[in-house]
Amino acid sequence: MTHDELQKFNEVLWAYYTEHGRHDLPWRKQAADGGYDPYKIMVSEIMLQQTQVQRVIPKFNEFLIKFPTIKALATAELGTVLAAWSGLGYNRRAKFLWQAAQQINASHTTTFPSSSKELIALPGIGVNTAGAILAYAYNMPTLFIETNVRTVFIHHFLSNEEGVDDTSIKELLESALDKENPREYYWALMDYGAYLKQSVGNLSRQSKSYAKQSKFEGSRRQIRGQVLRLLANESMSLQYMKQIIPDDRLESVLHDLLREELIRYQKSTMHFYV
Repeated sequence: MTHDELQKFNEVLWAYYTEHGRHDLPWRKQAADGGYDPYKIMVSEIMLQQTQVQRVIPKFNEFLIKFPTIKALATAELGTVLAAWSGLGYNRRAKFLWQAAQQINASHTTTFPSSSKELIALPGIGVNTAGAILAYAYNMPTLFIETNVRTVFIHHFLSNEEGVDDTSIKELLESALDKENPREYYWALMDYGAYLKQSVGNLSRQSKSYAKQSKFEGSRRQIRGQVLRLLANESMSLQYMKQIIPDDRLESVLHDLLREELIRYQKSTMHFYV
C-alpha cells in the first residue's frame, strides 16, 4: 500500500463514517466520566459474535438493565442469564460471559482486565475479542480482524484474490490504523464494512477464515434454543419435553447441553432444569 493509496483509502473511510456512521449504538456511548465502560464493551462484543447488530441492540439494553455491573452478572443464576440471553442464539456465549464476570468479580479488584493476556484468560474471549475490548474500552491501538474488517480491506486492496490470509489483512490494517484514535477508526471500519456487505456483498467470503453459518431453521441450534427457553420457565421431564419438541435429535441435544453444563438433571425427579 503506497502513501497515496493509504491517504485515498482513509479519505473514503472517514467520509463514509462522518456521514453515515452508527454513532448512536448503545455500546458506543460514553460513561459519565467521559470514558467507556469495559464491562459493557465486553457484553456487546460477545453478543456481536455471530449475531447481527440490529438483533443485538434491544437484547444489549435489556441485559444491561438486568445486569448493570459485573457483580450483578457474576452473582446471578445461570438460568436467569440464559433467559435474558434468549433470542440471541449460541447460548454458550451467555455461559462464557457469566463465567468471565465471575472470574473478574472473584479477583477482588475494581480494575477490569486491561491487557490481552488477562482478557484471553477469560472464558469465551479470544485474541480478536480481546483486541476489540482493548481498542474500544481503552483506545489501545491493538490489531484485530473480523468480517467487516476483512470486507473493507479485501474490497479496496485484494478484490481479485481468493483464499486471502488474515496475515495479509493484518499488514494492511497495521499500516492504515490511526494509532492516536484507534477506537473511532475501528468504529469507522465496522460501519463502512457493514455498508459494503449490503452494497457489494460479503467479501470476507474470499478469506481463508470465512466459515459459512449453517441454516438455523430445523437445525440442532434451533432445538437447543427451544430446550433452554422451556427450561428457563420450569423443570421438565424427557417424556413431557418430547411432546413439545417431537424431534429425534432431542435426546442427543440434551446430552450436549448437559455436557456443556448449560442444563442439569435431577435424578430423584427425572427432570431437566437450568
